[in-house]
Amino acid sequence: MRVLATDTFAVELAARAISRGEVICLPTDTVYGIGADPFSTTAITRLLTAKSRTRANPPPVLVTGIEQARSLSAALPEAAVTLMHAFWPGPLTIVVPARADIGWDLGETNGTVALRMPDLAVTLDLLATVGPLAVTSANQHGQPPATTVDEALTGLGDAVTLYVDGGQAGGGEGVVSTIVDATGTPCILRHGAISEAEIERVLVVPR
Repeated sequence: MRVLATDTFAVELAARAISRGEVICLPTDTVYGIGADPFSTTAITRLLTAKSRTRANPPPVLVTGIEQARSLSAALPEAAVTLMHAFWPGPLTIVVPARADIGWDLGETNGTVALRMPDLAVTLDLLATVGPLAVTSANQHGQPPATTVDEALTGLGDAVTLYVDGGQAGGGEGVVSTIVDATGTPCILRHGAISEAEIERVLVVPR
């Protein structure tokens, strides 16, 4: 099923699908993603299967902001909080220690979780309704990320229950979020929309 993001029922339909343990496609401020309930083992299995991914590649989790991030982490490192204040909402995914009692199984996370707050109203509205979402780019593993619903539909087909059409994502550039591991000395795991220089400027301690 396909629904326009501007439809007044779009968030409601997406929330219902998530509650049933299904996988949905949704726009973000970078590329299109596919999302599922991180607390449902069945939903996560469906998410990874749709993308042809294994448990060795656990999905990131989208959140509404720093407070929700705190609820999912054992303790947010100072560097992570600094980066969140500087770049959230926006295209920065930050790996932090996960709560040991979080009650989910995203795959082989080694006790961490990758968090991001997207800069798109419809996505934030959905997160405010359903809570955190496990979301990964809407494409088969190894293929370019989708910037339109049509691209996502071509790549994923019936593996996704609901496609939320928000038009062209991220200006159509297909630039994914930058991923920073903040569990120790911050390091970039994936280069993306936010440059290494921008990150270094934020993390530099004034003398």
